Amino acid sequence: MPAKEIRFHGRGGQGAVLAARMLASACAYEGKHVASFPMYGFERRGMPVVAFTRFDTEPVREKTQIYTPDCLMVIDPTLLEIGNLYEGLKTDGVLILNSPKPFKKRPSKNLGKAGVINATQVALCEIGRDIPNTCLIGALAAVTGWVKLESIIKGFGDYLEGDMLERNIRNAQRGYNEVEVISWD
Repeated sequence: MPAKEIRFHGRGGQGAVLAARMLASACAYEGKHVASFPMYGFERRGMPVVAFTRFDTEPVREKTQIYTPDCLMVIDPTLLEIGNLYEGLKTDGVLILNSPKPFKKRPSKNLGKAGVINATQVALCEIGRDIPNTCLIGALAAVTGWVKLESIIKGFGDYLEGDMLERNIRNAQRGYNEVEVISWD
């Protein structure tokens, strides 16, 4: 598999940075080389946040922001209104979106596939808080096949424990099983 680059868009407190790190851990458990990092500014809870994860079978040497992602993960659907959200998305790119409703039309000519799930509702049910990141990581595994759900669950153990780990495992499993996939030719 060629190198993959994922750009995460969320708001402070939604777990975008942690999602990027958890995905990197999952890929590392599969023997992939990874790099994951946030772009920090003056972010506060509720302000837009961007994080990045790269993985490959070869060593990842590039440590810059991701300008041409293979996949966008949008944790807060209000960020879809940002004019440059799809900028640089590779042809046949993938979108993983937290939204209660599917797309009516293709939002970008480069978008080949989207995985849509109301991850906020799932997180409120499984975790008891509006932190939809782990549900969306499960959805990413289902939509792309780039990483196994078992590896994602193992990677969660690097960051969570006890009851919170179990809740987030259920959150990811529901994301994996319940995501709606939309494809464009």
